[in-house]
Amino acid sequence: MKDLKVCLYPQEIVWNDKERNFYNLEKALERMHPATDLMIIPETFSTGCPYGDKESVRELAERNSGNTIERLKGLAKKYSVAIAGSYLADTGGLLANRAFFIEPNGDEYFGDKRHLFSMAGEDKLLSPGYKRMKVRYRGWEIAMIVCYDIRFPVWCRNVNNEYDLLIAVANWPKARIEAWKKLLMARAIENESYVCGVDCKGKDVKDIEYDGTSLAVDFKGNDISVKDPDGGDLIYATLSLDKLNSFREKFPAYRDSDHFKILKNDER
Repeated sequence: MKDLKVCLYPQEIVWNDKERNFYNLEKALERMHPATDLMIIPETFSTGCPYGDKESVRELAERNSGNTIERLKGLAKKYSVAIAGSYLADTGGLLANRAFFIEPNGDEYFGDKRHLFSMAGEDKLLSPGYKRMKVRYRGWEIAMIVCYDIRFPVWCRNVNNEYDLLIAVANWPKARIEAWKKLLMARAIENESYVCGVDCKGKDVKDIEYDGTSLAVDFKGNDISVKDPDGGDLIYATLSLDKLNSFREKFPAYRDSDHFKILKNDER
């Protein structure tokens, strides 16, 4: 089985400045090891998490066919790497925090953040998603969630090993960073999968600090992240499907998992 070589980029987001954030992303892609299969960037990488009223958020949001996704496709093709993150999406009336996975060949996958962070009013600005993203890429089954979703294990549940890697992208404040690290490890252990979590750096418009803590965690909950040997801010990990499948055969806890159905809000 082919290993998956992953690069985590804890990007320093400049809030509401798409051009600066794209500039920083391309500089990181230039530094990235050329053998990388997948680069993971933070939640709402081009704008930072939304604040204000719906109309101000709408000014930053774009369609899937808009400039942000088109530029990401160009970068994925140029650097021969898949890129995963999230951005503010406009679905024609509804706004969403939309996860994306862009392959080098231009294939695109999307999934909206389900659990909106009500303590910051995100639920008043955006609409939740009801279907978790699922991608097959280079022989790997990959699922993807956004930030606050990591706190909800049912949404993250790996039913019958449907995914090998769970990606979590975030704007997770430094004040709660220990919880972020423990949640990433917990999701990896309980789901017998790799988990890659990427946080941002910098300060937002409310002066909340983010320290960029990003981890690659194996199926036993071990941090397997490797810092950039050149001293930069990129983080690398090599994920092994052979090792994962061997562990699942020796310790098939998934066979004893519970059955459940996730309901939409109006079905509860």
